[in-house]
Amino acid sequence: MPRLPHTPSRRDLARFAAALALAGCAGGSGQPANAAERPKKREGGQRDWYDDAIVIDTCGGIGRFDPKTANEDEITPLSALDLQDVRESGVTAFNFTIDDVTNDEHSADHTFDSIGRFEREINAHPDTLMFVRSMADLRTAKATKRAGFILGFQGATALGPRLERFEAFYGLGVRIMQLTYNVRNLLGDGCLESANAGLSALGRSAVEQMNAKGVLIDLSHCGQRTTAEAIALSKRPVAITHTGCAALADRPRNKRDEEMRACAEKGGVVGIYMMPFLRMQGQPTSDDVIAHVEHALQVCGEDHVSIGTDGTISPIELTPEFIAMHHKFVSDRVKQGIAAPGESADVYNFCPDLNTTRRFQTLGDKLLAKGHSEERVKKILGGNFARLFGEVCG
Repeated sequence: MPRLPHTPSRRDLARFAAALALAGCAGGSGQPANAAERPKKREGGQRDWYDDAIVIDTCGGIGRFDPKTANEDEITPLSALDLQDVRESGVTAFNFTIDDVTNDEHSADHTFDSIGRFEREINAHPDTLMFVRSMADLRTAKATKRAGFILGFQGATALGPRLERFEAFYGLGVRIMQLTYNVRNLLGDGCLESANAGLSALGRSAVEQMNAKGVLIDLSHCGQRTTAEAIALSKRPVAITHTGCAALADRPRNKRDEEMRACAEKGGVVGIYMMPFLRMQGQPTSDDVIAHVEHALQVCGEDHVSIGTDGTISPIELTPEFIAMHHKFVSDRVKQGIAAPGESADVYNFCPDLNTTRRFQTLGDKLLAKGHSEERVKKILGGNFARLFGEVCG
């Protein structure tokens, strides 16, 4: 759940976990594991393949963990280093989680606050950041070398029991809405609900409204029936922005082949994350990410696979302060009942060999080395999701 740089507060731990949804950590050294440095330009001054690619993190964000602000309730402004990381990353756009994923009665208020705070950051740094609400905006972000932010939900609880807030959130720029988080909400069942009850009547109405308005439906945390029913009901392609393949690691957060195939056949895209759920135990590495990408390619085809890191773009230092924060983060998620099997205080949400701002290029180079074509790699790193976003959101 990437967010603005912030430490979970007493009130809203689950809302802003940017510093905790890691993009990579070193193993106990206290320093970032920058094993994959930015590759040099091609010989002869030619542009690197990465320079021309549209790169989209289909679930990601920005911000470094700062122990100095670890106990503050408010979101701290982006630092010069945060902004430098964004510029160095080469990422064209992020699907940026902006909502309160819990079933808190104040979820809508928290989400409106979040949007306002992030709009402040966009307005403060117009040379580096911008909102993306359409395909035209995405092209502008690429052309001007700015990072585009597509505002997204990971739970849709903030819509309310009558969906009366849908138009307001759309007007504020929200273009991606996940129907449920891990547990049940008013729209349907999440992936941790044993009842697996699927979409509610309200959930079906939400799908219809999202289709009518041009909002991309996300099914990443949804239960099996909710996923299947939403794909069947939707008149537009849908997305699974951040997941893994259950065929390789049978975790509730990972999707079965039939779910991924149905998403692809609808014209949608499946994003592979960089989370512990890629394996049954231990820290995932780029090898795990590639294994899941290659399985998804076999199931979905090369036009329907992407990368959604579920982390922040900045590298992380595994300091004592960060370790303590991670332990508290996991403990509080367990207490709130929103933690998924595989979350552990001893396992970080990272890939050590991708702990660099250029992780997308590093992953792309590894895919190229395994024999995947440049065209295919560019599709996976952003081209496929750009196509889907333009088709659904205009």
